[in-house]
Amino acid sequence: MSRPGRATPDAALVNAAQQGGAHALDALVAASLPLVYNIVGRALRGHADVDDVVQETLVRVVRYLPDLRDPSAYRPWLVAITIRQVRDWDLHRRTAPTRAMAVEAIQEVPDPGPDFADLTIARLGLTDQRREVAEATRWLDADDQELIALWWLEEAGELERSDLAGALGLSPNHAGVRIHRMKEQIQTARTVVRALRARPGCAALRAVAATWNGKPDSLWRKRLARHVRECGVCARTSGDLVPIDRLLAGISMLPVPAALAGKIAGPTAQTVVVAKAGAATAKAGMAAKAAAAAGSSGFAIPITAAATVVVLVTATLIGVKLNRSPEPEPAANPLPVLVTPASTPSATPTPPAPTTTPPASPTATPKARPTTKAPAPPPAATSPKKGVAVWNFNGVSQALANSKASWYYTWNPRHEGVTTPKGAQFVPMIWGTKDMNDSALAAAKAAGPYLLTFNEPDLDGQAKMTVEQALEHWPRLQATGSKLSSPAVAFGGNDPGSWLDRFMSGAKSRGYRVDFIALHWYGGDFVTQNAVDQLRRYLQAVYDRYKKPIWLTEFALIDFSSGGRFPTQAQQAAFMTASAKMLGGLSFVQRYAWFGLPATDKDQSGLFSSGTTPTAVGRAFIAAR
Repeated sequence: MSRPGRATPDAALVNAAQQGGAHALDALVAASLPLVYNIVGRALRGHADVDDVVQETLVRVVRYLPDLRDPSAYRPWLVAITIRQVRDWDLHRRTAPTRAMAVEAIQEVPDPGPDFADLTIARLGLTDQRREVAEATRWLDADDQELIALWWLEEAGELERSDLAGALGLSPNHAGVRIHRMKEQIQTARTVVRALRARPGCAALRAVAATWNGKPDSLWRKRLARHVRECGVCARTSGDLVPIDRLLAGISMLPVPAALAGKIAGPTAQTVVVAKAGAATAKAGMAAKAAAAAGSSGFAIPITAAATVVVLVTATLIGVKLNRSPEPEPAANPLPVLVTPASTPSATPTPPAPTTTPPASPTATPKARPTTKAPAPPPAATSPKKGVAVWNFNGVSQALANSKASWYYTWNPRHEGVTTPKGAQFVPMIWGTKDMNDSALAAAKAAGPYLLTFNEPDLDGQAKMTVEQALEHWPRLQATGSKLSSPAVAFGGNDPGSWLDRFMSGAKSRGYRVDFIALHWYGGDFVTQNAVDQLRRYLQAVYDRYKKPIWLTEFALIDFSSGGRFPTQAQQAAFMTASAKMLGGLSFVQRYAWFGLPATDKDQSGLFSSGTTPTAVGRAFIAAR
């Protein structure tokens, strides 16, 4: 829902910031800070890391701003990046090992202080039922913390429903269902809050809560709510609850703390160079600063010691990603250029943010301007990793050649009807038990040196076999002398006790050879950043488990739940571009194959509708290096 006064950065301002204008970038970041702070603060429940996550979010906004194809889509793009950073923080918090801390270091740990509900109540002056709603948010399930952060801002008129849905990778209808469920949980939590605050209160409720530690959570919400529903005394306390929407409609945003605002955009331009530091020196070397010319107002983010960071990337806005060389700023307002030392290892790369169309091919010639930069090198040749899954259709061989794929496979030991393009390689597959015969094995051996094995043996309708059956066939596959993939499971490759895990354990115990892991992956989250990050994490987890090279032999965005849900061509193309860049940077991923070459299905992932006509996804695939 849109309300008057909603502050949306003007597309012209976004475009000016993309061009490298320091003042435009300052203004854009300043306009973005309140929204980012409110989302992060509510989602993290006021945790002491809120400032760090906000700053890291804005670092990524600046870094990937040149990749935003549509300046008018800045707001949903910003929200998607923010939610991704919240999820990264939560994952790190849940998976990071507990570390002992020296006594002298304990004093440096920030006091978590009040949570976000307390801050909201205190700083917005909420009273009565609005206060109860704020307190009730503490009792939500963990999965709904992101949702309440976004929905609250939707009610404040700061977000559209499309922004909210896009950030969570949901359709607007699905987002509406989740919001309805979350509102029911808040309503239940309000009755608990009201009953607990009642004076003199219910003696029976106090007995139920006798072992409660006083910390709100979903488990105790359910326990206490059960009593409130069944207790006549407690039920009378919640008879006048106003609907949540009416309470929060038009509520203002929480003001950004002055300390955080000062860190993000100070009045003095600074060049910030922060190397990735070890824990022992992070506090001492929090930021290296150099004052710029007096009166300048460039953009700088001093990074807190809690974050392991790379440098602010104002330099990337000076033509590195945009393939431009902007005119220099006037002497009175010099633009600080931030340089990362060559020896500084970068943090785990974050994939480009969602775009609505695939990036244009980097072949356009920029307008000639005086510059000291060396000319850009020609585009690199197509990556030897890049491949595609192929089945026959009209013009298949021409489409395969036009795709610039370095390799392909057909789910068969042969490639009848498909001509292998010059410079490309066909890789055979023994699909399942139907191919366990001398003719197919001989064809696979002749096509070598690699051999893909059993296609999705963990699914009905595919190769479908038990682990024991696969292991029984393995000696015949080894006899081909080819380098063997593991069976390509549909899911769960990183799970203990899964099909693949039991197969790999069985192969190891029998002394069988498995040269690399084959995986399939389909993403149901159509927000580019989210999908790429989920894929990267899955691949990393599988590699960490087996320590073998990985071939990703099928992947695309398709949600197979509820009969299937498919992204738009633009979403699929954006994912293709970003995922190819990510996969190219993972040393343990030897090859990947997109699903698939022909655009003959409703899944919106096919690359060519004819031998010479690429789809939007196909154009993105061709451009991928």
